[in-house]
Amino acid sequence: MSSEPPSQRLPFEPASNRKKTPKKPPESEAKLVTEEPKPDKQPKATKTGPEAQSIPEVVSKRMISRIAVFCGVPTILGISTFFVSYLIVSKGLFDLPNTAVLLVSMGCFGLGVLGLSYGVLSASWDEEASGSTLGWEEFNTNFGRMREAWRAAKPKS
Repeated sequence: MSSEPPSQRLPFEPASNRKKTPKKPPESEAKLVTEEPKPDKQPKATKTGPEAQSIPEVVSKRMISRIAVFCGVPTILGISTFFVSYLIVSKGLFDLPNTAVLLVSMGCFGLGVLGLSYGVLSASWDEEASGSTLGWEEFNTNFGRMREAWRAAKPKS
């Protein structure tokens, strides 16, 4: 995130530098320090709290539709492997080894699991931009952001 200007940061993306929380004063001083809220202040139009950290609904729907495709199709193929292999063996078309059915179905289910991650990372996280059909550019951008966040969160030795 240090490579991107602050305007490129997404609303729900955490800031790169975290501020330390101040220590609480002792109870005797805490009573003296309390201030009453001023009613004449106008509330800010920007989002704060949990709303600022939540994923916008447009982006969430985009992620869900991509997950449905990239995870749903391989999972349906994995399930249909059992039915197709049953029909092949029961009709006597040819002898099908059990390990072949197992490996093909596990491969499809594995692709479905990878499709979950790819569906989230290939969606454009910008509310205004819908992104490309396959989402390869968005995947590279979002995976880069995720790697930077991992590196920033990693304790320095």
